[in-house]
Amino acid sequence: MDAATLTYDTLRFEYEDFPETKEPVWILGRKYSVLTEKEEILLDVTSRLWFTYRKNFPAIGGTGPTSDTGWGCMLRCGQMIFAQALVCKHLGRDWRWMKGKKQTDNYYNVLNAFIDKKDSYYSIHQIAQMGVGEGKSIGQWYGPNTVAQVLRKLATFDTWSSLAVHIAMDNTVVMEEIRRLCRFNYPCPGASAFPTADSDLLSNGYPDGAECTDRLLLWKPLVLLIPLRLGLTDINEAYIETLKHCFMMPQSLGVIGGKPNSAHYFIGYVGEELIYLDPHTTQPAVEPIDSCHIPDESFHCQHPPCRMSIAELDPSVAVNKGKGASTESLLTHGGRRMMIS
Repeated sequence: MDAATLTYDTLRFEYEDFPETKEPVWILGRKYSVLTEKEEILLDVTSRLWFTYRKNFPAIGGTGPTSDTGWGCMLRCGQMIFAQALVCKHLGRDWRWMKGKKQTDNYYNVLNAFIDKKDSYYSIHQIAQMGVGEGKSIGQWYGPNTVAQVLRKLATFDTWSSLAVHIAMDNTVVMEEIRRLCRFNYPCPGASAFPTADSDLLSNGYPDGAECTDRLLLWKPLVLLIPLRLGLTDINEAYIETLKHCFMMPQSLGVIGGKPNSAHYFIGYVGEELIYLDPHTTQPAVEPIDSCHIPDESFHCQHPPCRMSIAELDPSVAVNKGKGASTESLLTHGGRRMMIS
């Protein structure tokens, strides 16, 4: 059997369990002990949305690829990190997915925004076609910076989530730009964009009966994307502890990167190993049963997550943070710019 078409049911026995260690396990800002909280660790990992290669989805652009196997791994990692932002916004960091448990409408609205079809906000179709404007032809492999730029553009159409997305270039976070981006300039932006209950735009991630209430907030939730190069050909050891610290921050959405031409979504670490979700499994495309329900088991990784030595990481990464309505108080560092070192 071709390894590219294996599902997690076939592969699960090849994954190593967490080592029995006294070292803490950090998953997206949460600290665990393997010795006493292994089930909690696995439940947290399983609850993250897991996007992999898919096959037999509608052709991208009408005549393009019907599978992203071999080229879409970084696009899928971008989906995973943005899905985590939407989960935190609409469901909360404490939300957990359990097999067979009934989920809320907001959960399906989040998942719908990533389904492989042309009219989902963050679908492989939208990312691939938006990438053409970044100089990437459909079917071409992306780097972390390219996928960050594309997701920033797509987020402007997601009026339900209403995220402010900022990409910090040249290792610099410009405070004024973030404040300007996060503040609403009018009381209810995008209100006219909300569909009626029978509109097919529900599949884009709009909740049924969505109202303007959230738009009255004066501060948009921020997704901060920081493309970095942590060395020349290998990661510089000087950055390792700082990289670990990123996973300890409660605002962490994770890191996208990996090895050359092989992208992973890093969600934590234990000892000197990074913990990640791997998109390199091809699964059949999923068709929603209706606008409010999707067969969702294949979107959750139900085996122990992959691990790799931090020293193996390609130095080109994108670090991601998300903050809610209280972000502004964290951006008053007294200077115009904050350097990322």
